[in-house]
Amino acid sequence: MIYTKLEDLVGSDRDVSWGNGQSRRFLIEQDGMGYSLTDTIIEAGTESLLEYKNHKETCYCIEGEGEVETNGVVYPITPGSMYALNLNDKHYLRAKTKMRLVCVFDPPLKGNESHSLQNQESSCY
Repeated sequence: MIYTKLEDLVGSDRDVSWGNGQSRRFLIEQDGMGYSLTDTIIEAGTESLLEYKNHKETCYCIEGEGEVETNGVVYPITPGSMYALNLNDKHYLRAKTKMRLVCVFDPPLKGNESHSLQNQESSCY
């Protein structure tokens, strides 16, 4: 059994800053679950161009408001909404207010990956 509390992750090596937010990683590859689970904060007023070439990601919003844009279509993000990047979609993530997302990655993150937002484009996981 794996049991973790958010307060145990904050400030640890599983609390990864990625430029426009924080990713608190509950589950990573070494935990052996076959996927990752993160609690991710996106700072208000930010825009991030992201792409995961090696991972599929699903995000469930539990706080805040924003939007995700892929292939020219904009989807609102509010508490209770979910989006899944099932085609390794390049996407813009925009936070109108501070947002909090619960995210699942497949295959799992190793744990230390972070976005490089130079020129508003991320490095790819």
